[in-house]
Amino acid sequence: MDSEELLAQLADIHLPEPVSFWPPAPGWWVLAILLLVLILWTTRKSFTVSRRRKIKARALAELQKCYENYANHAADISNSNTGSNTGSNQDNERDRQTLRYVNEANSVLKRVALVHFPDSAIAGLGGPEWVSFIRNTGESGLLTAEITDALSHGRFQTTLEIDVDAMNNFAEQWIASLYDAQGQTQTERSTPQITRIEEAAH
Repeated sequence: MDSEELLAQLADIHLPEPVSFWPPAPGWWVLAILLLVLILWTTRKSFTVSRRRKIKARALAELQKCYENYANHAADISNSNTGSNTGSNQDNERDRQTLRYVNEANSVLKRVALVHFPDSAIAGLGGPEWVSFIRNTGESGLLTAEITDALSHGRFQTTLEIDVDAMNNFAEQWIASLYDAQGQTQTERSTPQITRIEEAAH
């Protein structure tokens, strides 16, 4: 048998099947799962942060509303010039509006605190205990002796010497510090706090 006959008896070359992209190798499955978990975690965190910012804005808006009510009444008092006892009446009305602002702002602080620390006995706190709680839980760098006295005993006073602008700045700082706080404790509180504030808003 010559070489040509031998070559003719050889079978054609069979090429291997093309490599399929499906199913992927186990490593790709692991990578896909990790990416999915990362996307879900990032989405949830972004959503939580976004909601927390909105809730913070609502709390600060409520505080600002208290301040604007005070400022509007103060302007009305200054512009009123009727009656012979105008000066005395204006002082009395100014004191009344100041006390009203202090109590309304204190109420906003208490509600924010109840949302952030739902398991604490905050509702019953008053006086020095309430001020101590405020010092220990948020930014209190703007807390002066005047503001401390107003937060402790303002609701029991008939007159109160307080810089309303300073108290409003302190309250804004304290509220913002609770929402902006970083760390494990704040992260764990974020979901229930958002739910409770939204429920309170309705």
